[in-house]
Amino acid sequence: MNKKLFVLLVILMSLSLTGIIFVQVYWIKTSVDDKEEQFSRTVTDILDKVASRVEKREMKDYSDRLASLVDSIGQPKTTQFRNFLFVDRDLNSDEILFYSHGILEEDYNITSTFFDNLGGEEDTTTIKNYTSKRTKAVFKEEFGLDGKSYSLTPIQKAEKIGGLSKIDKAAWEDVFMEYAKSRPIHKRVSKQELELLLSQELQNRNINIDYEYGVYSQGYPTKVKSKKFKFSESKMYEALIFEDSEGRTNFSLLLTFPKMKKFLLESIMGMALLSLVFTLIIMVAYSSAIYQLIKQKQISEIKTDFINNMTHEFKTPIATINLAVEAIRNPKSIEDKDKVLRYLGMIKDENKRMHAQVENVLRISKLEKNQLDISKDRVDVHDIITDAIAHVDLIVGDRGGYVNAHLDAERSEILANDMHFTNVVVNVLDNAVKYSPETPKIDVFTEIVKNTIIIKIKDQGAGMSKAVLKRVFEKFYREHTGDIHNVKGHGLGLAYVKRIIEDHQGEVYAESEKGKGSTFFLKLPLI
Repeated sequence: MNKKLFVLLVILMSLSLTGIIFVQVYWIKTSVDDKEEQFSRTVTDILDKVASRVEKREMKDYSDRLASLVDSIGQPKTTQFRNFLFVDRDLNSDEILFYSHGILEEDYNITSTFFDNLGGEEDTTTIKNYTSKRTKAVFKEEFGLDGKSYSLTPIQKAEKIGGLSKIDKAAWEDVFMEYAKSRPIHKRVSKQELELLLSQELQNRNINIDYEYGVYSQGYPTKVKSKKFKFSESKMYEALIFEDSEGRTNFSLLLTFPKMKKFLLESIMGMALLSLVFTLIIMVAYSSAIYQLIKQKQISEIKTDFINNMTHEFKTPIATINLAVEAIRNPKSIEDKDKVLRYLGMIKDENKRMHAQVENVLRISKLEKNQLDISKDRVDVHDIITDAIAHVDLIVGDRGGYVNAHLDAERSEILANDMHFTNVVVNVLDNAVKYSPETPKIDVFTEIVKNTIIIKIKDQGAGMSKAVLKRVFEKFYREHTGDIHNVKGHGLGLAYVKRIIEDHQGEVYAESEKGKGSTFFLKLPLI
């Protein structure tokens, strides 16, 4: 994949994911705001209803007390009756309308002591009862055939006896409101009544949340409030209570919810969690996709590098074989048996070299597919190390270096495959030789830790950085210096080492510091 296209794809996917997260956060915030607004409207309606019920209860108390006093007195002290009469005649329909309204006034001589002497002085105000009687009748004028006889035929008649009109009733209530203003607020409404009404209204609207309330007079607290109520303008709902006929009052009923935010969040928690889960799934899928893209890009680069290295590795032996063949075909050289044998040896060595490279690749492929049959027998680790050192001793000696063995382990028998385990030690030693820019100086140690033997191969070569150390056992991975490898290879040796050691129920790891050499540890269980 083109690098610019890859970067563009990552940017677009990142922007999409950021947009999805932003939309989810915005949706949750909007839902909380909507719930809060709906909650506020509901609570305001509850407060208005509670205030109205308290006012109606107070008015009913006065009315009931008045009715009980009237019943106790019995007959009124004075009685007056006033009657209003209205007559109208419609010439078009020959109908006559009779309407009468009689008002009965009964004076019970109940003074203002009914109001608990709220005025503080003797008062001569009396309470009167009014009853109205309304009568409506419509008659039809009818004349005889002779034109002399005349009669009125009733075609509609209605009679209603009841209380006063709405205007008179409003005047009656206004009187009581004025007197009620003089009473202390804690005598007009109790904490128990407010708690009962508020709990009922909240429960009716499925609002199960702790609340605090208080009645304030012109901004100052009264005795009517809950124990934990605190004045807070930002989280407080208010409704006027005990309004007079002109809508004025000194009292406000305040309500707060200490855990309102938690309640609102819990109301949308189900959808919010579902949204969060899906968002996390998208984030995980996105991260995985980006990781896989980067991984595939790295693998693609490593494989390209591997093919280039493999081509380079095969190019030299092929060229050598071609030159040797051409030399043998030369008539002068073919008669010289020593030269022919030397050229044939070169062809054999180069062919063996290419065969070893192919075998190495095929071996790793089989290990990846678990197709490599590894039979294990009792072997001596010290014997394998000695054999492996013999494989590289000639190369090390040619460069003026050494491989010293310090085989101090008291026990050294393990269950392993002789050939594969020898290849493991040879690969690690060969790696130490290749990455020693100067004279190779290698030491091999063995020691016993509990029931395992540890093979420690230490060199004084170039060493590795921490970043390289983390990936040194990955297949095809090789450390770069710029765009050119300093050391030839395919990056398969240490990957092969790791797979074989793990197949032997062992462990392999390394310690290194740039410029100070590396140490590889092979840890295997003893028999």
